[in-house]
Amino acid sequence: MPELLQQPSAFLVFLGLSALGFGVLLISLIFGELFDFLAHDTDFDHGGGPSFLSSRVLSVLVTAFGGLGAIGVNAGMSIAASSAMGFAGGVACAGVVYWFARFLYSQQATTMVTTADLVGHTARVIIGIPASGVGQVRCQSGEEIIDKVARSRSGDAITENSLVTIDQVLGEIVIVQPLKTTSEN
Repeated sequence: MPELLQQPSAFLVFLGLSALGFGVLLISLIFGELFDFLAHDTDFDHGGGPSFLSSRVLSVLVTAFGGLGAIGVNAGMSIAASSAMGFAGGVACAGVVYWFARFLYSQQATTMVTTADLVGHTARVIIGIPASGVGQVRCQSGEEIIDKVARSRSGDAITENSLVTIDQVLGEIVIVQPLKTTSEN
């Protein structure tokens, strides 16, 4: 057996840890979170987004620990000093990755409009609402145009092209009333 493998040096141990961490990082970048069950079952996940226990963050910590520890040993530092340097550098690198991932997560946006968002919006009747019946209204929320089945709050008929205010959402039906103009007040 080669003498190098019989008594592995601290340098080889640190390099091995660095290679292991880098391998896990590559696998998690290709296949996604490896330890998703661990990262989301903890209290470290504040309000969504990545956890500090994410496989990517932990693999960066192990990679930096091993790499910096190997550099320290190669520079003549003791194993304890190299380990301390590797741990401090690993935590710093993992912290940078963690905060960058949190920043990216916080920049996500959605264009999804919930029906509760429609209350108070002005809409146009596109299919007349008969007395005690249903019709259809169209409104715009942000950049999205939404058509909904509508019923008059008072039960009175509302003609096509009338402007209405959405008062309430009941499942897929919205309850509307004619838009009050300033002269009616």
